[in-house]
Amino acid sequence: MTGDIPTISPVAAATALLRAGVAPGEVLKLMEPREGLLNSGQVANAEVVSLKQLGQDFQLLLRLTMDNGRQTTLPVSSSLPLTPGTNVNVAQGSADTLTISVLDLQKAITNSLTSIDTRQLPAGTLLQGKVLTTQVMAENVAQLTGQSSGSAGTQPTSYRSIVVLLNTALAGSSLTVDSPQPLRVGSLLSAQVQNSQALSFVAMPNRLDELALAQQLSTQQSRQGSLQSLLTALQNLPPRTQGSDDNLTPSLRASIDQLFADLPDLQQMTTPKGVALALNASGLFMESRLLAGQNPTLVPDMKANLLRIIAQILPGLPDNVSYNAAAAANTLARAMPSVIRNALGTLGLVAAPSQPINFPLPARTLGSPIDKDDLETLLKLAAGAMSRLQSHQLGGLEQTRTTAEGTQVTTWQLEIPMRNAHDIVPLQVKVQREDTPQRDENPEAAAQENKEKEKLWRVELAFDLEPLGPLQVQAQLIAGSLSSQMWAEREGSAELIAGELDNLRARLVACGLNVKELACNRGVPTQGPRTVLEQRWIDENA
Repeated sequence: MTGDIPTISPVAAATALLRAGVAPGEVLKLMEPREGLLNSGQVANAEVVSLKQLGQDFQLLLRLTMDNGRQTTLPVSSSLPLTPGTNVNVAQGSADTLTISVLDLQKAITNSLTSIDTRQLPAGTLLQGKVLTTQVMAENVAQLTGQSSGSAGTQPTSYRSIVVLLNTALAGSSLTVDSPQPLRVGSLLSAQVQNSQALSFVAMPNRLDELALAQQLSTQQSRQGSLQSLLTALQNLPPRTQGSDDNLTPSLRASIDQLFADLPDLQQMTTPKGVALALNASGLFMESRLLAGQNPTLVPDMKANLLRIIAQILPGLPDNVSYNAAAAANTLARAMPSVIRNALGTLGLVAAPSQPINFPLPARTLGSPIDKDDLETLLKLAAGAMSRLQSHQLGGLEQTRTTAEGTQVTTWQLEIPMRNAHDIVPLQVKVQREDTPQRDENPEAAAQENKEKEKLWRVELAFDLEPLGPLQVQAQLIAGSLSSQMWAEREGSAELIAGELDNLRARLVACGLNVKELACNRGVPTQGPRTVLEQRWIDENA
């Protein structure tokens, strides 16, 4: 699909608006009425900070600067897509409206780029962008070309979109694009520059855009905190006593109790059904349930439980003497899960490419509370735990790919807190499946080859279980054959596990597996890129 960059003069654009019935003084409706914001006759400068399309209207966030230099931000609705960075002068018409002068309006509607300087961006340059708005333009095109309304219906429908650029020297600038098909609001797209007035859209891969994924993964990893910190803080909350000054509401305490009740114990994790239930409740699949129209609260789900706790902490924060509204809002914004394609805003959009995620995620403590029932601290720990869950989810997406040979690699990464008596032991899990593509050859030979090349499964585990200490396990399974390597950081634990490998082999064989190799080492696996072997992980040349 191709896109054209329209050439529209300010006069032609203003004429089109007048023909469409837009008033000379565009009226912006305040989302929250503000009486006396501006005095009668007073004019203030307003800068558009953000733009969001809602149906046929647009929601803007304005930063107003008064004559005395005081600034305030206001959310308003508008019938026109004023792009971020636009500066206009406004006056207050009533408690819930602001009015823009017609001269400023003419300038504002051409703020978006309508051509590309091919000296900066030569033909062939790859542009990345995020779609801010999309509108049907068939009628307006007919009016601008002087066609009658009766013949306009014969013209092919075209769509006009505003796209904010995410890369190159023009990153952060907006570009107006006409296309024969609508561009979905909030989506990311790639396009090659054809000339100063034309782009050629490049098909994106079926999986999530790598740009948004890398951005979100880097962000969530920097914010993540260990699940252990939150669970320990919740375990140490003082019990509710009658007459005591308790910041925790009954509903919040009930949600915390539900979180712990949904955690599996070690006994459950010894059965296939128990493991399946624990994986299903890890929070990894909450978004897929929502997309399928299911209610995630009807089944145990770690992520849903954390969101419920966060939502119930917030109402109690203003009663806290150390409450900071801006900090709490920022923490909540970090904690809430976001749709990947809408993760990039309009400012600070491009971060440095993230490094491939290592497994397991390292322990990270966000600080210990001064008061055990301090709500701000609990919110901070819950937000860190939410980012950790999302880091696992994004890490699995980042490692899901198609190799140069056509092999499809699918990765799931998650964390399961397990109850071990009075302790909580987080178990990090990474499951990877490799599917070899079928070849169009002799059917009999192809069937034999596919039989020999069955799906290859790799599983990695990481946990810290007393008295053994930190342990990591790597195993791979193909055609019923199993190989496994284990690592224990404590010398005594490595010797103890090595002495029990024969018993483990016997139990695995009793399950019908062909056990090729079992070994236990002291230390930790090598991190970073490693050679993937065909049948096992041990590098005999190492």
